[in-house]
Amino acid sequence: MASVTSLAASVNQRVTDALSAALPEAGAADPLLRRSDRADFQANGMLALAKKLKGNPRELAAKVVDAIGESDVLKEIEVSGPGFLNITIADEAIVKTLAERAADARLGVPYAASPGTTVIDYAQPNVAKEMHVGHLRSAVIGAAMVEILEFTGEKVIRRHHIGDWGTQFGMLIQYLTEHPHELDHEGGEGAEVSGEEAASNLNRLYKASRALFDSDEEFKERARRRVVDLQAGDEQTLAMWQRFVDESKIYFYSVFNKLDMDVRDPDIVGESGYNAMLEETCRLLEESGVAVRSEGALCVFFDDVKGPDGNPVPLIVKKSDGGYGYAATDLSAIRDRVQNLGADTLLYVVDVRQSLHFKMVFETARRAGWLDDKAHAVQLAFGTVLGKDGKPFKTRAGETVRLVDLLDEAIERATTVVREKNNEKIALTEEEIVENGTQIGIGAVKYADLSTSASRDYKFDLDQMVSLNGDTSVYLQYAYARIQSIKRRAGETRPVAHPELPLAPAERALGLHLDGFAEVIAEAAASYEPHRLAAYLYQLASHLTTFYDQCQVVSADNPAEVVENRLFLCDLTGRTLHQGMALLGIRTPERL
Repeated sequence: MASVTSLAASVNQRVTDALSAALPEAGAADPLLRRSDRADFQANGMLALAKKLKGNPRELAAKVVDAIGESDVLKEIEVSGPGFLNITIADEAIVKTLAERAADARLGVPYAASPGTTVIDYAQPNVAKEMHVGHLRSAVIGAAMVEILEFTGEKVIRRHHIGDWGTQFGMLIQYLTEHPHELDHEGGEGAEVSGEEAASNLNRLYKASRALFDSDEEFKERARRRVVDLQAGDEQTLAMWQRFVDESKIYFYSVFNKLDMDVRDPDIVGESGYNAMLEETCRLLEESGVAVRSEGALCVFFDDVKGPDGNPVPLIVKKSDGGYGYAATDLSAIRDRVQNLGADTLLYVVDVRQSLHFKMVFETARRAGWLDDKAHAVQLAFGTVLGKDGKPFKTRAGETVRLVDLLDEAIERATTVVREKNNEKIALTEEEIVENGTQIGIGAVKYADLSTSASRDYKFDLDQMVSLNGDTSVYLQYAYARIQSIKRRAGETRPVAHPELPLAPAERALGLHLDGFAEVIAEAAASYEPHRLAAYLYQLASHLTTFYDQCQVVSADNPAEVVENRLFLCDLTGRTLHQGMALLGIRTPERL
């Protein structure tokens, strides 16, 4: 189905056309249309236009009103204040537009006019280490942007740039060589391994190897030699390294599965995936003059990046000892993603504290010609997860919080809320209580993150996250479940749009907000800001609450067409909540 023109877009176009007709001398003019509490919309463009034309803004506004003329979309236009246009939409136009949205499986959301190919780099845990709370934001924000961009028609290629290479593997591999049963599984070879067992094995081995590395000089030397073997491609050493990668993936998948995230093996391309490109990347940078030798290292310098002493701080691509820096891997990844994957946008969902590194990497790639007008890179930088005290989130012992423990606690708290709300009327089974508790707990964690602007820090407060009140996913999920309950109570009565009916104020407010769904999706996709969609959904649930309080839906006192029309508004609200929450990676239980 063709996309549905929103009422805001329709009104904006009518006012723009009227401006051109009434004031041709003004040229192309923006009516500056926005939502208003004085009417449905307000156009403020006449003030700037009057200044430009040296005219009276109220008189200019009156000319524009005359040029707009009669319309089946507009109920009333009045000039107010110094020259504002207050615009009220006809009830019939609201319902007709919503009916067009309801008839479309995509709710009238159009595909982007010229979609491209975006590679999103997100959810990047480290091999042989447990995932902690710091890994949460990249995973949640990145997954939401994948869904939002794909919904607009963009071709999205996922990349999980896991930390699977480096000097620490010499220590780990050497320890495993000397203690070959440390990664054995309880059920023996071939037995199914849980993520918890894999995490326990890796954690135990990492701590033991680190303790030996720090206390035994001979082991330290053997570990360093093992790094050389690994980088040289020694077959036995690579086989041991692969065991760590495989064991870690078992653990990663268990955590991502708990987060209700779809992570696929082909999308996991870690640091090691670019090893074969590193030398060529360095050669190309040096031959082109982008990188220069400085004290034996291959570096890129920037006029605007200086240290505390005022001296330039370079991006080190290759160290003086011949080892490669992170920059070499990141630059090789850019080459691969643009030249081999055909990306025109590279989106990096990484911590704001890495902003300087990526600024230098992107600029280096531009100087080398790997990024240009046809291919650009963007960092979707995110802030820190804080505890209730406003400090970085730690355990009472001062350690980093394990991500799986945090998710388990969220599920436990949410399950308690669901169980307490359950009664004879709702009559959830124990299985439904557990399933809903999981969906609400994980949804609460995701929404708390996604409802905050990514660049800001946010406080992790589970009590607030699983609250039924306020800006929480639970509030939205209960709004959706309430709609399903209303539809069940309606029995055989179906949702039907009735454009001929007058709308109550709460119906109008809900309807106008529903009509803005497509524009919010476009804005969130263009600006890489999923919190815009979260805010829209919260406002939608709030409008529904007001509508529910002021407009009885299923009532014998209402004429049949009023019941059908209000069911129609409920149904479209439910579908919009469901679609919007799905794009954020949050499920909407049918019964709560």
